[in-house]
Order: sequence, then structure tokens, then C-alpha cells
Amino acid sequence: MEIGNQIKKYRTELGLNQEELADRVYVTRQTVSNWENERSYPDIRSLLLLSGVFGISLDILVKGDVEQMKERIREEDIRIFRRESLVYNVLLGGTILLAIPLARWFGWFGVLAMCAIAAATFVQAYRVEKLKKQHNIQSYREIVAFLEGKRLDELEHQRELGKAPYQRALLAVLTGVVTFVVCLIMAWLLR
Repeated sequence: MEIGNQIKKYRTELGLNQEELADRVYVTRQTVSNWENERSYPDIRSLLLLSGVFGISLDILVKGDVEQMKERIREEDIRIFRRESLVYNVLLGGTILLAIPLARWFGWFGVLAMCAIAAATFVQAYRVEKLKKQHNIQSYREIVAFLEGKRLDELEHQRELGKAPYQRALLAVLTGVVTFVVCLIMAWLLR
């Protein structure tokens, strides 16, 4: 948090010591010291008084803290995203690798099992996409940044959004080609 540094910076710019500032915002010198050393955080009333004493907007006073709070991504969200992605990747791999053996060894029962695995894969893909939308991550670069607990700055995010339509089109074409090849191989093996 930067609020302690902000308070100290503006206090010294005005040439005030901690006690003089404390008198102006109706707190003790110890409270000002705690704020500056980041042992405590000013309440909203104190923040309003501080912004008035310093002659700056409340937004400028706490801007650094707000930005840091926005940037912080909960570890729990990252853990959930990793788990859901792993489940999706395992199901997708199973869908691709088990299609031919299941159909070959178990006939129509294998095809039914394959359909069940494919349905589970689609459900899991939906869950992963829902998480990506919830955390506003779309491109590979944004996913990597998210998994590292970071976010791209606004300019980088806009660039990635600009790439999204092309990436989706390429992904659709690639998926179609892979599906066509898998279908050809299955048809050849099942004849």
C-alpha cells in the first residue's frame, strides 16, 4: 500500500511535522506515525480531512492504493483456474486419444462412451470460458499474466482485444482441420 508514502510526501511538502498534521486532522501524532509506517490505514473521515489539508483530491491521495488493489489477484482464483484448465486438458486429451480405440474395441458402446467423454469435455470447456470471461482474460498472453498473479496494463489489454477476432478465426479453422483429419482417420480405421 502506498498511502503511508503519500501522507508523508504531502506532509513534508507542506513543511508540517507529524504532530502539526495530527492536530489538523484531529488524531494523535502516533496515529499519523502509524499511517506513514503503514501499521494502520486512515478511515474515510481522516482521508477526507487529509485531502483537504493537502489540497488534493481524495482520488490522488489514494490512487496508488486503489491501483494496487485492482492489480491484486486472489490466489484462490488462480488455483481454481489452474484446476479447471487441467481437468479440461485431460478430458480433451482423452477425447482425442480414446476415440479410435474405444470405437475399435467396443463398437457402438465405445462410440457411446466417447460421446459421454466429449460431452464432459464441452461442459468443462464452458466452465473454463466462464472463468476467463469473469476475469477478463482472452488471449494466451493474458492467461499467462493471470496465472502469474498479474494483469496487463490497459494499453496491452486493448492490443490483445484487437487480436481476439483473428485468433478466434484461426482457432476455428484449426479446429475444423483437426476434426476433419480425426474423422478421416476414424473412417479409415473403422472400414
